[in-house]
Amino acid sequence: MDFLLDSLISSFMLVASLDRELFSVVAVSLKVSITSSLFASMIGMPFGFFVAIESFKGKRMLITCLNTLLALPTVVIGLFVYALISRRGIFGPFDLLYTQKAIIIGQTILIVPVVATFTIAAISRIDDRYRKTAMTLGANRFQTIFVIIREARFGIAAAVIAAFGRVVSEVGISMMLGGNARGFTRTMTTAMALEYDKGEFTLAVALGIILLSVSFGINLLFHFFQGRTGQ
Repeated sequence: MDFLLDSLISSFMLVASLDRELFSVVAVSLKVSITSSLFASMIGMPFGFFVAIESFKGKRMLITCLNTLLALPTVVIGLFVYALISRRGIFGPFDLLYTQKAIIIGQTILIVPVVATFTIAAISRIDDRYRKTAMTLGANRFQTIFVIIREARFGIAAAVIAAFGRVVSEVGISMMLGGNARGFTRTMTTAMALEYDKGEFTLAVALGIILLSVSFGINLLFHFFQGRTGQ
């Protein structure tokens, strides 16, 4: 108990001291996580919207595949992307391996199914009368799409937040594709794993506190705006 208490106190002191190495790790982690979330949103949201509103053969099977990909292990994606961007891979000449770009590619692949699946769920819950009413009032296709998106905005925002939470806390892709290079590709989760192996718990606990704070802050902000808009 004393060990845990001492570690927590030391960790809070490290955070309060604005340690340069600590916040360098945080900056890298947030950069790759936010970037991959943006790319995944640009791909997953339009795809999810299309699947939700259109009827086509194999739609149920496609949704089943997307749901299956939600549980895809990060190490599988890491191996797949590694095979593509390693020196002997198709994209080897681009020297992507052990860079932040490699991490972003892997994380984007990881969370595209998350964004798409949650978007499908959000759009599917919208009453079809919204679409029919908009069309009756003379709205064109794009205006109708805007109406549907506006009604499903909280569900879509939740999809992006869930995707960000998935990548900011993952370790397999960051370790395998980034290489955990200090000051360059070391993220919060890979740094925590490294410090744990070294027996240095203070930095690991400090990073854990920041990681939880970031996740809590984003969800708190989301619920705040949701409450303000819903009034």
